[in-house]
Amino acid sequence: MIGGGVVHEAWYRVMSIVVLVVGVWEGPLAILYRLVSDDEGTVLRAANYLPSPWCYPAAVTAAVLLYGVLAVLDAGREKALARQKARDDARSAAQSG
Repeated sequence: MIGGGVVHEAWYRVMSIVVLVVGVWEGPLAILYRLVSDDEGTVLRAANYLPSPWCYPAAVTAAVLLYGVLAVLDAGREKALARQKARDDARSAAQSG
């Protein structure tokens, strides 16, 4: 983890955006590109390397997997925000008391 065990909220946002873009690109957009162009795929559309019936479940699996990673990142972000709020509340209570 960054910063002594706590990932800053900005890093969660950056990681979430990257995961979302990769998930959409490897999932629905890979399927759409395959249907429209009948291309064999590139490294950036790895699911399209598979033959026709298997590329679709692979793209859906990639999208679902990356959606799960996004959910984990969001839960971690919420925990980090709760820890920060608890520290701020303790600090303000110590200063006022």
